[in-house]
Amino acid sequence: MVDALFGVPRLVAVYDALDPDRGDLEHYAAMVTEFGARQVLDVGCGTGELACLLAKDGIEVVGVDPAAASLEVARGKEFADRVRWIHGDATRLPPLQVDLAVMTGNVAQVFLTDEEWSATVSGVRDALRPGGRFVFETRDPARRGWEEWTRENTYQQKSVAGGETVESWSDLIGVELPFVSFRGTYVFGSDGAVLTSDSTLRFRERGELEKSLAGFSIDEVREAPDRPGKEFVFVATRQ
Repeated sequence: MVDALFGVPRLVAVYDALDPDRGDLEHYAAMVTEFGARQVLDVGCGTGELACLLAKDGIEVVGVDPAAASLEVARGKEFADRVRWIHGDATRLPPLQVDLAVMTGNVAQVFLTDEEWSATVSGVRDALRPGGRFVFETRDPARRGWEEWTRENTYQQKSVAGGETVESWSDLIGVELPFVSFRGTYVFGSDGAVLTSDSTLRFRERGELEKSLAGFSIDEVREAPDRPGKEFVFVATRQ
């Protein structure tokens, strides 16, 4: 099921404006260059920021996401016409042979069951050429990052396209490790509408993730440059 933040058109329309600092994507673009990848699969591509960034540089990109509203926004961006957009997930991809598959942000943590994660890993592996790489990030549960997901720490008020003003914040609503649930609240100034989006993420331990990557060899586990010490960035090669 798609979270409202990615599936409700009014929320998707302001998503990029409320999270404008995507410096993490530059690190992924640098890894594309580092590995000499020319074909990239962006799993959980959302509103298409990374996909379009790579397409601008001549990379052949496939972006897949289960949220139709997010893909609609993605298709309207510059260089979007160079991207192959797929409405769906990694378990139902057409035949592909890409050099690199990536999952940015929280994507790797939205798969709550072992079966969902295993099927996704298998789907990614099938989409990679032999020797292709799989790169994804996931928060280190030992850092207890969810403790910062409070209104006090996350409240913001921003002006978005069309002169609309939006207030937003997050509230932690449940911690039953390895699962953490939180709610985003969005208040639109033009009409006072209040929309919410509930999310649950699974925080997997590093060892658990290492064991779960069937069909891959793990090259290294890096730190996320934009959140040092808080995340694992896995780099794995298809066997």
